[in-house]
Amino acid sequence: MASILKAQKANASKADVKGKGKRRADEMDVDADAEGVEVAGVPEKKKKNKQRVLLLSSRGITHRMRHLMNDLEALLPHVKKDSKLDSKSQLNLLPELADLNNCNNTLYFEARRHEDLYMWAAKTPNGPSIKLHVQNVHTMDELKMTGNCLKGSRGLVSFDQAFEETEWGRLTKEVFTQIFGVPSTSRRSKPFIDHILTFSIVDSKIWFRNFQIMEKDPLQPNGPPQTTLVEIGPRFVLTPIRIFEGAFGGATVFSNPGACFPFFLACRSHCPALSGVG
Repeated sequence: MASILKAQKANASKADVKGKGKRRADEMDVDADAEGVEVAGVPEKKKKNKQRVLLLSSRGITHRMRHLMNDLEALLPHVKKDSKLDSKSQLNLLPELADLNNCNNTLYFEARRHEDLYMWAAKTPNGPSIKLHVQNVHTMDELKMTGNCLKGSRGLVSFDQAFEETEWGRLTKEVFTQIFGVPSTSRRSKPFIDHILTFSIVDSKIWFRNFQIMEKDPLQPNGPPQTTLVEIGPRFVLTPIRIFEGAFGGATVFSNPGACFPFFLACRSHCPALSGVG
């Protein structure tokens, strides 16, 4: 036992002589400053756009709603589709589901009475989140447009100038840019840009269209290059209802006073006494 202790003391003394022992605090600060100077001379790496979107729906969606979700999944290769959410009242579970799937954005489609469709576009886990009413849904199979695009290709995201005129428009533009903009580092994306997603504000509603970018006229393949747009689909209209500070809840940042719920419109059409209300 004594020989072991002597060997340990000898090794410790050798380490002190060679300078391999524990460093003092002031020496560590000097080294840290020196490392900071060296790092400062190296150019910073370009930040990568790491956006992933969780796509899911509630129970009770119809076939048209399901086909719309399939069209969006085909257009956005960075989407991770999940199973249906059982409870419509426990929306606080969605940020946890997004975290489990390594997603920082969420598109949640909520169906009410098998007729009305609402879309939640949220940044998880800290927000903000936007609740919109989806109307005039037309899927790709229903439209049968002549346009076509490569599956998995990246699309340009275009916004109307009206988005810059209001605060809720600028916030909606930023959220939609991060959700519908496909990053170049996405695993399933193709290195091609052959379609454009357009968002336009008309009558306080957001109109969505998808167009193919054609560089030549198909009727004149040998003619001069001429860029044209051919609609692909799907198409739908979004009516903003509320914008919340957090993810699927929190303080109300914006409330649309002109938004009428479909249930109230149906009651007003059946009851003449409510025709002058709202």
